[in-house]
Amino acid sequence: MATTNQAQVGGPTSPLLAPYKLGNFNLSHRVSFASFCCNFCVAPLTRQRSYRNVPQPHAILYYSQRTSNGGLLISEATGISDTAQGYPDTPGIWTKEQVEAWKPIVDAVHAKGGIFFCQIWHVGRVSNTRSQPNGQAPISSTDEPLSPQLPSSGIDIIEYTPPRRLRTDEIPQIVNDFRLASRNAMEAGFDGVEIHGAHGYLIDQFLKDEVNDRTDQYGGSMENRCRFALEVVEAVVNEIGGDKVGIRLSPFANYSESGDSGPEALGLYLANSLNKYGILYCHMVEPRMQTDAEKSDFPREDGNDAVAEGRADLIAYGRIFLANPDLPKRFELNAPLNKYNRETFYIADPVVGYIDYPFLEATT
Repeated sequence: MATTNQAQVGGPTSPLLAPYKLGNFNLSHRVSFASFCCNFCVAPLTRQRSYRNVPQPHAILYYSQRTSNGGLLISEATGISDTAQGYPDTPGIWTKEQVEAWKPIVDAVHAKGGIFFCQIWHVGRVSNTRSQPNGQAPISSTDEPLSPQLPSSGIDIIEYTPPRRLRTDEIPQIVNDFRLASRNAMEAGFDGVEIHGAHGYLIDQFLKDEVNDRTDQYGGSMENRCRFALEVVEAVVNEIGGDKVGIRLSPFANYSESGDSGPEALGLYLANSLNKYGILYCHMVEPRMQTDAEKSDFPREDGNDAVAEGRADLIAYGRIFLANPDLPKRFELNAPLNKYNRETFYIADPVVGYIDYPFLEATT
């Protein structure tokens, strides 16, 4: 995770455990929790336990368990509108009920000294009519359908409905949905938002030339393909301030058939363009992470090396943070890690595979 306008605050032996000043936020270590992805922050992981797209009380314990004083958490991907949905029971932040439901979760993280960003997304064509309002087709940059996929659970082939290509005049409304979602996140008490522009979801469907087949100002050249992403960033920055905005990108990845013929050039163009908006950080997916099947968290040593060598300022962890709610402490002590159970990643149970992973003191 590359950041802007930050400075190191201290320097313990382990680079991952060194304090870091992230804009206005003083982090006590470089391990972020992303509630599903690969990052030593808590990284965003879709958990599918927000029934009817409303965050539930059991999420209070889930996030607070993984909070450390001065630690950065990034929420699970959170829908910006009713058309943004593609998976069952993922949270949203477009209604008053959802905003109110997030508040006690955010309060619990803050009570333990954590910094909490809400990851906002739209899945685009990674959806079907069952997930869409009034049974309509999903929207995308294209009308090309996504092939059926075998989920990580290994069961129940996922069928996707052919998407409807967004008209040019409809795109500003989607940009505005991101803006309103960022406003709602601040109302819920989050410290900022992370725009999900990765992993084959809507923004990525505009960025990548293997998906984007448009002939208007949002397709064709790299500048045009990046236009939608940058308009979203500009709108969110104008709404809540660049010092509260991050973005997640995966130019080298091919999630959901969203690859690009020139990923390095795409990544560099985006990075240079983002500098104009003064955002807080860019959460970049490693080139080695090509597809869903290849997702893997950094070992502790790799995370230390990445920070020590200046390849990243922070490392966001997903699956091993999920299974080890006290991951920074385990890294500090070089203690053994709990193994995650993939079969419970996406079940609806509010306890099993969610808040029942043991802490270090319970295993010694």
